[in-house]
Amino acid sequence: MMLHRFLLPMVLSLVVVPMAALHAQQQTMTNADLVKLVQAGVPESAIIASIHSSTPNFDLSSDGLIALHKAGVTEGELQAAIAASGGAHPASAAAPAISARSATHVPTVAFIVAGSPQQIPLEKVQLAETKNKPSSMNSLASDTMLGQTMQAGVNTTAWEVANHTGSYAGYTAVGTAGGLMSGMMSRRKPTVTYVWGIAGASSNNVATSTLPAFMVNLADVPGVNADDYEPAILKLTPAQNSVRLLGATQGKEDARSSPAADWEVYSNFLEERVAIQKQTLAPGQYRIVPTSPLLPGEYGVALRPLSKSKKFSGADIMRGQGDGMIFDAAWSFQVPAGARAQ
Repeated sequence: MMLHRFLLPMVLSLVVVPMAALHAQQQTMTNADLVKLVQAGVPESAIIASIHSSTPNFDLSSDGLIALHKAGVTEGELQAAIAASGGAHPASAAAPAISARSATHVPTVAFIVAGSPQQIPLEKVQLAETKNKPSSMNSLASDTMLGQTMQAGVNTTAWEVANHTGSYAGYTAVGTAGGLMSGMMSRRKPTVTYVWGIAGASSNNVATSTLPAFMVNLADVPGVNADDYEPAILKLTPAQNSVRLLGATQGKEDARSSPAADWEVYSNFLEERVAIQKQTLAPGQYRIVPTSPLLPGEYGVALRPLSKSKKFSGADIMRGQGDGMIFDAAWSFQVPAGARAQ
């Protein structure tokens, strides 16, 4: 009986200590742990499940992400690590974020703050026509009717459904304001100016630094070759205290209704680009940062074709589908007067 009392605590200690140690090992996952699993040939699904069930301690800096990519970490595994590091715990909360991204294929943009991504909502971009020539963004901003038309053309209900569900189908249901402007024009000409803008006088997304870093993902969008595009940061031009203009171009008056891919919309596009440093993390995935501090004001991240001669379907641009969705997509942010380079 005495021997039994002596041996029982020893047996329990031998069992409990290893289990506690194993639990401690499973609580935290680092870049080295992730690479070890990948190089051991563990299936992607199992690795993602392990990420979701662990406490993340990943290095998601540009160097860290590049090292993970070179080590063979897949896009799905990187997405899981990013989602987990963004605080999407427990695992039950993190898993839907990944599955939603996989199912909808909507491009995403996020601030990178302290190595972790903070996603920025995709904005509702409005397209309108004007008789004014695109000589400068400021001249277009003075067009009172243009600002009023863009503001009136916002389909808030449809956009909120698309933005909260991440639905590609919902995104394509959000209309543009081009038809409204056409009806207001007293006299139509063979060539008109098409103007892209974002509703609202200022963005709700505030950069904490004058050198904000972004993670951009435009991979796997239906009907789009991600290699045809690159991310860009644009200076936005406030117009009539109601919209912020992204850019403009001239085109035939019926260009937006043509289903054929025959509109070189970007060949003479007017916009204010900001010089950036771009790092490719994976196909269709980038890290971008301005090369010099941004002045206070309104800005936007957009996706632009690498070739100025790339042709678009006007109907796709109007409906926000395929290549049109990529070209219309924008994520605005503001740099406040008190921001500093960090």
